[in-house]
Amino acid sequence: MQQPDEQEVLQEADEPTSEAPASVPDSAGADASGVSGSELEAERTAEALIFAAAEPVSEAFLLERLPRGIDLRKIMARLVRLYAPRGVNLMRVEDRWAFRTAADLSFVIRRDDNDQRKLSRAALEVLAIIAYHQPVTRAEIEDIRGVQTSRGTLDVLMEAGWVRFRGRRRTPGRPVTLGTTPRFLDHFGLEEIRDLPGLEELKGAGLLSGRIPPDFRIPIPMSADDLSEEEDPITQLDLEELGLLTPAGEDGE
Repeated sequence: MQQPDEQEVLQEADEPTSEAPASVPDSAGADASGVSGSELEAERTAEALIFAAAEPVSEAFLLERLPRGIDLRKIMARLVRLYAPRGVNLMRVEDRWAFRTAADLSFVIRRDDNDQRKLSRAALEVLAIIAYHQPVTRAEIEDIRGVQTSRGTLDVLMEAGWVRFRGRRRTPGRPVTLGTTPRFLDHFGLEEIRDLPGLEELKGAGLLSGRIPPDFRIPIPMSADDLSEEEDPITQLDLEELGLLTPAGEDGE
C-alpha cells in the first residue's frame, strides 16, 4: 500500500475546512440569542456572587459590582429561566437573590438530625401570628392566643433569625412591634410576605379544621420593611432600653 507523500500531508493540513468555527461573542458582540458579551459577562459575575454568598444577596450589592448601565432586572430574569429546570433554582427573596434546591427535590436532601430546628407548638403559634398580623405587639399576640407568651418563646424565634423588632407603637407605653425577617422568607421559600398561604390554601393542606367560624378571615400582612402610620422606628436608645445593646460609653466585659 502506497504511503502518502509528506508534502501532500502538509498541503492537506493547510487547506481550510468546510466547517465554520463556533462563534464566540466578544466583549461588544452578541451571541446567537442576541445577548451581548457584556451582558453575558454580567450574568456570570452575578451568578458567581450569589453562588459564593452564605446569605441571600441584595440587588444593591450586585449593582455595585456589575458594570454601569447593566439592566439588572433583565440579567436576573435570564438567570431565573436558565436555572428553572435544574436541580437548583434562583429564588428572589424581597430584593435579595439566592440559589435554593428545587422544591420537587427537597425530599432527597437529608440533614443531620442535629441540624433540624424543631419548634414547640407555642413557638409555631407565635410565629404564625407574627407573620400574618405584623406589625404586632406581644400583648396582641397573647390576646390572640389567649395565653401568656414567655420571653423564651420569642428568644427562640429571634435566635433563628425569623423574627425581629420592627418599631414602637404610638400608644401609651410605646410597646415594641414585631415582624418577620428576610431569613424567614428565605427559609420558607417565599418571595415576599404576601406570598403566605391564604384561607383556601390552608384548608387544602389540611391545616385548618372544618369547624371554623363562617366569618373567619386571614389577615393580609404588611410588607416586612414598611413601618405603619402607628409605628416609630427603633433607635439605639430603644435597643439599650430593651437590653439588646450595651449603653453608649460602657464596654461589656
